[in-house]
Amino acid sequence: MLRSLSFSHAMVATALLAALLLTLFPIAPHPTAFSYAASVVVITLVLWSTGVLPPFLTGLLFFALVSVFGLLPPEQLFAGFGSTAVWMVISGFVIGSAITSSKLGDRLAAVLSPLLTASYPKLIGGLVFTAMALGFVMPSSGGRAVVLIPIGLALAERVGFEPGSAGRLGVATALAAACNMPSFAVLPSNLPNMILAGSSESLYGIHIGYAEYLLLHFPILGMLKSILIVVLVLVVFPARIAPQCQLPIETIKTTSAATQQKKVAVVMGITLLLWVTDTLHGANPAWVGLVAAVVLMMPKAGAVDPKSFNTVVDFGTVIFVAAALGLGTLVNVSGIGSAVGQGFTQLMETDNGGSFGDFISLSLMATLTGVVATTPSVPTVLSPMAAELAGASGLSLPAVLMTQVVGFSTVIFPYQVAPLIMAMQLSKEPLSQLLKIIIPLALITIFLLMPLDYLWWRLLGWVN
Repeated sequence: MLRSLSFSHAMVATALLAALLLTLFPIAPHPTAFSYAASVVVITLVLWSTGVLPPFLTGLLFFALVSVFGLLPPEQLFAGFGSTAVWMVISGFVIGSAITSSKLGDRLAAVLSPLLTASYPKLIGGLVFTAMALGFVMPSSGGRAVVLIPIGLALAERVGFEPGSAGRLGVATALAAACNMPSFAVLPSNLPNMILAGSSESLYGIHIGYAEYLLLHFPILGMLKSILIVVLVLVVFPARIAPQCQLPIETIKTTSAATQQKKVAVVMGITLLLWVTDTLHGANPAWVGLVAAVVLMMPKAGAVDPKSFNTVVDFGTVIFVAAALGLGTLVNVSGIGSAVGQGFTQLMETDNGGSFGDFISLSLMATLTGVVATTPSVPTVLSPMAAELAGASGLSLPAVLMTQVVGFSTVIFPYQVAPLIMAMQLSKEPLSQLLKIIIPLALITIFLLMPLDYLWWRLLGWVN
């Protein structure tokens, strides 16, 4: 523990020194603001990655530094508070609280218990593949977490997993990862996918079809990655379900909470219907969730006491998510994103690894861009330079665009993706525990899944 703490502090000290040097000796020929922005980005990323400060405090520090140095106007810096991601987080906390406090999650867990609690591997596998399947019908990672986290935790409680135990951590981390990562392989199911589809069409007139996207990405990045999530959770958080903990469904009795459960069930049923049909009515899942949260907090008619709003919503998480979005804006506006992309382009021009080397280089470029600029910003940063990257590599323009999916689906730190943060906060388990899953998963993806993906692309004729 002491060694880990010392390493974290050494990383922070190194980041502060690097930031000081960038401030004192600006990078030519860029304007001074470029180096100041780079200093703030370095400090923020290292503090978030090491956890030396609470994430929300690092977020506040980010807002303070950007404001003091005048790196972004306030309307851009604080635009994250008006984003759909932040409001999905807020509504998610309210909906999750309603599902938990009304015991609706317990009721649903009682129905699922005979199917999933025969063994710990069956529990983790069932939850992961349920989350993966839900990605086909629910377009929001946050929405999937809101629905499944309370049910998963209720199942964990039924089989005797206490807070902080390996079994409960396994359920929480499995759902956090599975509600987000496999759905990168399903076109409408994650925000970066849709940004990529939109930028491909607007910039190059390339339309990405649902089936084409699914066939290219889902076998490796969806199905195989889901299997890896199950395996990693079972290895990292081993647990066992005792036979006496497998309670029969008959032990769950109707109580006075039945009325509240019916209210929440009706609201959630309508919300799920609107989430699933978002392509028909066009309402963003975040605004649907916000309306549901308002209904659930209505005095007497709702299921959550309005006075409990301050305790239900973790405003530290809200600040964290808004700051992560602000960081992406700073990277784009300051020119750091373009500079990173141009640096990678120069490396591509000297790469002699053939199509395999180009594929891996472009995928890693997107992965590293996500670390710096957050995952939703990857298509924004890289899509405008896709034609230049195609010219520097041996891949076609559509293939270059699609390598972004391989890259931004490889998440290394939770701050890159708001729904990961939200899911762990809903579970009330430490965000740091999720690193034990997503960092090994990222390494396995880079060294195993990316080469497999290349072979799959060759089989489909996307690369030579």
